[in-house]
Amino acid sequence: MELTVDSFQAELADALKNYDRHVVCLEKLPEECDASLRSLLQKAINAYQGRGADMRHGIALDRHVTIILSQSEGERPLCGIYFNLHSPYNRRAPVRASRETV
Repeated sequence: MELTVDSFQAELADALKNYDRHVVCLEKLPEECDASLRSLLQKAINAYQGRGADMRHGIALDRHVTIILSQSEGERPLCGIYFNLHSPYNRRAPVRASRETV
């Protein structure tokens, strides 16, 4: 089976519907998200097709989305599209200096 971005049209449609309804992203409009998902899905397909013999997944990600193609019992891999939780208001905790014991 030849894998293309259009092979996962249902998954893309579900992800875009959820993005439009639930995800607030200051950096991507829904139209930009569609282009980003398609690009990442193509990268995941390339990673999946070029994986080693002992590997089961093809993964592609950016700061906002992770796409995983996983080997399944059928000829078509499973497709997971995950929106990464991130807050621009989240501050990293300051790094504490470690005490060295002599």
